[in-house]
Amino acid sequence: MEAYLDNSATTRCSDRAFALMQKVYLEDYGNPSSLHMKGVEAERYIKDAREKIAKTLKVSEKEIIFTSGGTESNNLAIIGTAFANRRAGNEIVTTSIEHASVANPMKFLEEEGFHVTYLPVDADGVISLEELKNAVTEQTILVSLMQVNNEIGAIEPIEEAVTVVREKNPKTLIHVDAIQSYGKLRIYPKKIGIDLLSVSGHKIHGPKGTGFLYVKEKTKLKPVIYGGGQQGGMRSGTENVPGIAGLGEASAEIYENFSKKQEHLYHLKERFVKEVSGIPGVSINGKTGRDSAPHIVSVSVEGVRAEVLLHSLEDKNIYVSSGSACSSNKPAVSRTLKGIGLKQELLDATVRFSFSVHTTEEEIDYAADTLKVLVPALQKYTRH
Repeated sequence: MEAYLDNSATTRCSDRAFALMQKVYLEDYGNPSSLHMKGVEAERYIKDAREKIAKTLKVSEKEIIFTSGGTESNNLAIIGTAFANRRAGNEIVTTSIEHASVANPMKFLEEEGFHVTYLPVDADGVISLEELKNAVTEQTILVSLMQVNNEIGAIEPIEEAVTVVREKNPKTLIHVDAIQSYGKLRIYPKKIGIDLLSVSGHKIHGPKGTGFLYVKEKTKLKPVIYGGGQQGGMRSGTENVPGIAGLGEASAEIYENFSKKQEHLYHLKERFVKEVSGIPGVSINGKTGRDSAPHIVSVSVEGVRAEVLLHSLEDKNIYVSSGSACSSNKPAVSRTLKGIGLKQELLDATVRFSFSVHTTEEEIDYAADTLKVLVPALQKYTRH
């Protein structure tokens, strides 16, 4: 049996998204900037994808900018906002547990003279609204918060955070990294008051190398890629039409029968947590109920290195991550695990299990049963 439980790293492309992409690649392969019919057909795919995505967020189609993925969306949102609004102030607020695609642009901006405040989190990975309030000043031009943490599944109080920020400084722009929450939670940026929102295609059964950034109309933003002026000059470069078409289809599909899909994920999570919590030396990081993300479980195993457990599970055809897959090929201490105050000896003894709408109970049970056998054996081996 095989159990792919690394869906926060990437997901299998949906059949519908793949079929549409194949049609675009082989039949409707025109350049959307071309004036002839092939170009017009290509442009139509982009328009259709915008409509599908805008519908899931209840926003306007013209507020969607297509990118190469979550990293570019985050970079455009953060760097683009900072440079466009520099005259209004040079202060930015974010959290201490952001993904590298937010944390590293922040480092770059610090080198450019911006002042960045990193909010700490509690043991569950959640920020304090009081500390957020204290961090926002008249000079704060941007607050950037992830909605769901990619390692432990913590959900940040985005709606309450927006209210706090707006009360303190109505001009401050708010960016949300929704890469792990889009398709798992319902998100309506306009209703909440979000100015920018990042999404990645391959986390929702869309193709890799695709993503989008929602930018509220009239938000001041400088492009980070210059060229032929595509997408209103905000993101130059010939559009990835097959990828955009697949992303649009995957976005529409993930929100069909959404409540049922979300319920399925929470059911799997509850089942898995219940099974593995009883294993001696195993602890679950962060919240595990309906106030956490439905698809992520962070598991620490005393006395067993994450890499050892990961490869032992792999030998049984069970696939998981140690921390964030985007950085797991470079050994580094997780900012998230340090941020929640995890014991030193568990920082390198933590793996992430992440589910998708296609994950089955059988896969969950197989993984849990395997852990029950593997963990004691590996702990025994480590002690000697």
